[in-house]
Amino acid sequence: MRKWISLPAHLILMALCSAVIAGGFQLFIIPEGLLSGGLSGASMLIGYMTGANIGWLYFALNVPVLIWGMLALGGRFVLYSLACVVFTSAFMQWIPAVRLAGEPLLCAVFGGVLVGTGTAVALRYGGSSGGFDVVASIVSRYRDLPVGVLIFALNAAVLVAMFFYNRNWDATLYSMLSIFVTGKVIDAVHTPHRKVTAFIVTNRTDELAARLLTLPRGVTILKTRGAFTHEERDMLMTVTTRYELAELRKMVRGLDPKAFVNIVQTVDVIGLFRGRRSS
Repeated sequence: MRKWISLPAHLILMALCSAVIAGGFQLFIIPEGLLSGGLSGASMLIGYMTGANIGWLYFALNVPVLIWGMLALGGRFVLYSLACVVFTSAFMQWIPAVRLAGEPLLCAVFGGVLVGTGTAVALRYGGSSGGFDVVASIVSRYRDLPVGVLIFALNAAVLVAMFFYNRNWDATLYSMLSIFVTGKVIDAVHTPHRKVTAFIVTNRTDELAARLLTLPRGVTILKTRGAFTHEERDMLMTVTTRYELAELRKMVRGLDPKAFVNIVQTVDVIGLFRGRRSS
């Protein structure tokens, strides 16, 4: 398994992801007057309406969400998300808003690809681009709700507000396409399912189970036996979300680098999902 990268390298990676996201905003989406998804789309809409700096609006709208995330979640996810938001806002000041393509369709698609790529890599390494990703992480940790439907509703509200502002169906539909492409890229690079199941074969059962319960998720311990070695070992099974997947990877690698981990996509969960804190 790959060695987990250090904090400075992690921040550099968040900065690179932010540069890609800011490039998608400044070079494709904003010059065409389109919207991205999440709070970035809300900041763009406010910027179009008021003429205010969209980069700083993006930062300002994310601050209360990140504070909420710090209080509700704490840990590296919010720290790296904050770094990504700060870097994105800064790069939006440095990258000029210039139109690279004269065709709105190309701008919608390539803008969505860049934003999705930057966001997916940030998610894969324990951060996010802020906004609705942090909201989704909070909701998925404490309420087993259809997070995808929630994010869709929030994005739809921003798009409806955009239509009532400019009465332009073309811009609204191209924005929908850009948001769709962003989501598809995130699904392809990170994971298309919001819930995943991890099967972990380890020799450090008690320590790892105790750490996994802090996510908080339920953990089931299964007895296994190797077909080749006939050695008996424990296997931990836990269901988590894609927002906590990076933290789970780091946790396992830190406690048992020799552990065997199989992560599979989970379509649905029936029964208690939120773990011991829900009681």
